[in-house]
Amino acid sequence: MDSLIAGALELLVRQTGRLIVWAVSFGRCRSVSLLSDEDRIHGPAGALSYVYQGKRVVTGTGLLFVGALFYILLVLCLLLYAATA
Repeated sequence: MDSLIAGALELLVRQTGRLIVWAVSFGRCRSVSLLSDEDRIHGPAGALSYVYQGKRVVTGTGLLFVGALFYILLVLCLLLYAATA
């Protein structure tokens, strides 16, 4: 049960990261597919992004980083708003 919840949360954070990368880069960057090994084949180990065929590609780890950063900033903004209200 714990692994199911952890998998669902990881999927949510990764999809949030994918949406943010797409919105911020205006489509110039793309992200790897969820089930592909593209980042392991073309990118260096541990990289958050790499350039492949002239286009920046954000790895799964990069998507998790961006998604988690978004939710952390969201919680901080909500806490600041609650403190000032």
